[in-house]
Amino acid sequence: MKSSIHRSRRAATAVALGSVLALTATACGDGSGGTGGKGDEGSGKGTITFWDNNGGVRTDIWKQVIADFEQKYPDIKVKYVGIPAAGAQSKYDTAIQGGGLPDVGGVGTAMLAEVGAQGALEPLDSRLQKSSLNGKLSQNLIDVSKSAGGGDTLYQVPTSANNGTLWYRTDMFKKAGLDAPTTWSKFYAAADKLTNKGKNQFGFTIRGGEGAIAPALDAVYGQTGITSFWNGDKTTVNDPKNVAALEKYVALYKKDTPSADVNNDFTKMVAQWDSGTIGMLSHNLGSYQDHLKALGKDKFRGIPNPTLDDGTRVQVSNPVDGLSLFKSSKNKAAAWKFIEFAVSAAENSKFNESAGQVPANTDAAKDAWIQQAEPTKLAAEALNGGDTKIVQLPYYLPDWNTISKADNEPNFQKLLLGKMSAKEFLDTLADQLNKAQADWKSHH
Repeated sequence: MKSSIHRSRRAATAVALGSVLALTATACGDGSGGTGGKGDEGSGKGTITFWDNNGGVRTDIWKQVIADFEQKYPDIKVKYVGIPAAGAQSKYDTAIQGGGLPDVGGVGTAMLAEVGAQGALEPLDSRLQKSSLNGKLSQNLIDVSKSAGGGDTLYQVPTSANNGTLWYRTDMFKKAGLDAPTTWSKFYAAADKLTNKGKNQFGFTIRGGEGAIAPALDAVYGQTGITSFWNGDKTTVNDPKNVAALEKYVALYKKDTPSADVNNDFTKMVAQWDSGTIGMLSHNLGSYQDHLKALGKDKFRGIPNPTLDDGTRVQVSNPVDGLSLFKSSKNKAAAWKFIEFAVSAAENSKFNESAGQVPANTDAAKDAWIQQAEPTKLAAEALNGGDTKIVQLPYYLPDWNTISKADNEPNFQKLLLGKMSAKEFLDTLADQLNKAQADWKSHH
């Protein structure tokens, strides 16, 4: 772990040098440069280049936003470059090393620290303070963006967020005489009461395969009410309260969940829930259309993850998507106008209605489509609520993805299978996180 940051940088450099020639040709726009120099404010007119970090999936809606922008600002043209989500990080790394960065690009919190650590991003705090967006963006999402960037500086204007959602079968709950699972105690009671193994019916489906760590941490911190991931330089992840909460959560496996859950990623888990014999599913807003298609609108609801019995809501930070301004841009004035426009109430609403996510713009979050889509409405209220406490996951650590996936997903499966205790699991995770944090601090 000690040399992990250096490994990460060397890997980025190797990727960059290997593919820079192939990518630079498509990267450059009239207003773009590499990492050389500090760029320039420019005239506020001309052509800017925009990289969409979820090209294909979001291409159509971004082209609508761009058309609206060019209509309002006829003296600015936006060159759209769509990059598939899986290749976005490596394409940014390549352009940082070899030149050809865009003026503005989509940068999610998962890659924000790595791109920012290479000196490629423009700080945005002072621009936001003078902007029409000031005071119009969810403070919780701004906090996630700053935390993911590694400190108190804003390098990303948030556009959208997902949120942990507890999907539950209203028909099964009604038949069993159960209240909505709005608190953790109601959740556990429902998981137990809805299980009937003789009929192959289960109260809950737990994510045991790929992507299991974040929902497990969400359940753990949600139950204990611990509101910070760090206590000084040591993580709170293995706090005794968290150990007890994890023990309770994983005890659901095979008792109130299907045994197949140990291998299930979100697609298998969602398909299993949609088949109709499971009471509850914890997954984000992204699966709403799947549930609608499978079950119809009257058989299920999606609510934010449960609260403590006293109503306290604690949740871990979900990835936030957003727009960043690149330091090398020769036309920062025009690029910032594009960011301001894209995150304005009307455009942010239009974008997120298409994406099925929660708008960062709090005025957009009041629009009619959200009021009609109850899961999104409740998620927006939870994310924007002043009483919601968000535990900031350390996206800024270069090793976060490795630790939370490759290193510990297999351990989580051992935990479910009883081959590892909750304490062993969380102590192992904590040890790796504490080393990664110390490594990161020694370089910052």
